[in-house]
Amino acid sequence: MESKWLRIGGTLMVGLFVAYLDRINLSVGLPSIAKDLGFTGADFAVTASLALTTFLIGYAVANVFGGILTRQFDPKWVVIWMLGIWSVSTILTGWVTSVFLLLVCRLILGVTEGIYWPQQSRFAKGWFAPSELTRANSMIQYYGQYFALAIGFMILTPIYDAMGWHALFFITGGLGLFIMVPLYFKLLRPESEAPYLKQEAGEKTKLTLKALGGWPFLLLVFSYITQGMLFWGITLWIPMAVKSLGFSGTAQAIGSALPYFAAIALAIPMSFISDRTGKRVLVAALGLFIPGMLLMLLPQVDSGYLKLGLITLALGYWASSYTPNIWSIIQSTVEPKAVGPASGIINGLGAGGGGTLAGFLVGLLYKSTGSYMTGFVALGVLVILGGTALLAYGKVKST
Repeated sequence: MESKWLRIGGTLMVGLFVAYLDRINLSVGLPSIAKDLGFTGADFAVTASLALTTFLIGYAVANVFGGILTRQFDPKWVVIWMLGIWSVSTILTGWVTSVFLLLVCRLILGVTEGIYWPQQSRFAKGWFAPSELTRANSMIQYYGQYFALAIGFMILTPIYDAMGWHALFFITGGLGLFIMVPLYFKLLRPESEAPYLKQEAGEKTKLTLKALGGWPFLLLVFSYITQGMLFWGITLWIPMAVKSLGFSGTAQAIGSALPYFAAIALAIPMSFISDRTGKRVLVAALGLFIPGMLLMLLPQVDSGYLKLGLITLALGYWASSYTPNIWSIIQSTVEPKAVGPASGIINGLGAGGGGTLAGFLVGLLYKSTGSYMTGFVALGVLVILGGTALLAYGKVKST
C-alpha cells in the first residue's frame, strides 16, 4: 500500500502529537491550578506529585491489561474510542473545582491513553515490513511525541499566560474530539487489510513468557522502567525546574522545549548509525549510559545555562538513541500476536510504573532539598543501571 506512510504512519503520528499535548497541559498550568484548587505552600509537593502521576497510575494498569484484553479487537476501533473518551475527559478537566475531580479526569486520561498505546505497535507490525520497522516506529511513536513536547511547551505556555489554565484543557481536548477522531475514522484502515498479518488471521496465540521472548524479556522491562523514570521524572517537572534555574516567560517556554528539540535533531543521525551498524541493543544501551553520566554532572556546575545544557543533551541523546530502537527490538523478538501485549506490559510498567515513581521521587527530593536537580541526578544513576540490564539482554540473546 503506497500511502501507508501517510495514511497509517502520518495519521498516528499526528494523533500521538495531540495525545502528548493532553499529557503535558497539566504541567504547564500547574501553578494556577494549585492556587485555584488550594494546594499551594506546604501541600504543594505531595499534592502536585499526585496530580501529575495519577495519569501514569491509570496508564500503567491500562497498558498492561489493555494490551492483553484488546488483542482480539481491531486496533482501528480501539484507538478511535479511546481517543474520543480521553478528549472528553480533557475538556472536562477545564471545569474541575476540586483536587478530587482533577484526579478523576487525569485517571480517565491515563486509562484510555494506556489502552491506546499498544495498538500503535500492532499497526506498525501489521502495516510495515520487518526492514521498515525502525522507520515506522520513529514516525508513529517518536516524532509525534517529541514534536508535541518541543512545540507543545512553546505553544501552551503563551496560551496559559494569556488565557489561563482552563483554556489549555478546552483547546487540547477539542483538538482530539473534533479533529483527530474524524481523521482516524476516515484514514486508518482495519487490521484485516494489513499486509503483514494476513497470514496470521484467525490465529489465537497463548500469551506466555516464551511468546514474549523468554526470561530475557524481564531485562527489557527493567531497562524500560529506568528510562520511563528518566523521561517522566524530567518531563513532568521541567517547566518548574527550568523556572528554578532563573528562566521565566518566553525563556522558560523555550528552555522547557529545548530537550525535545534536541531529541528531534539527533533522531536522524542516530537512526542512521543504528541502521548502518545493526547494533540496536548497543545504541539503545548507550542511550541510557551517556544521559545518566550527563545528569550526574549537574551538581558540578553552577550556571543555570550549563545545567539546562546538560539536561537538554541528556534527554535529547536518550530519546534519539533508546526510544526508536527499543520498539524495533521488542517487535523483532516476540511472537507476532504477542506484540500488542508485550508493548502494553513494557510501556505500562516502564512509562506508567516508572514514571509514577519518578514523579514522586523528584517532587519529594525537591521538598527535602529545595532543588529539582537532586531528583534529576538520582534519575541519572537509575538509567545507568537500566543500560547495564540492556547490555546483559544483548549478551544473552547473542549466545
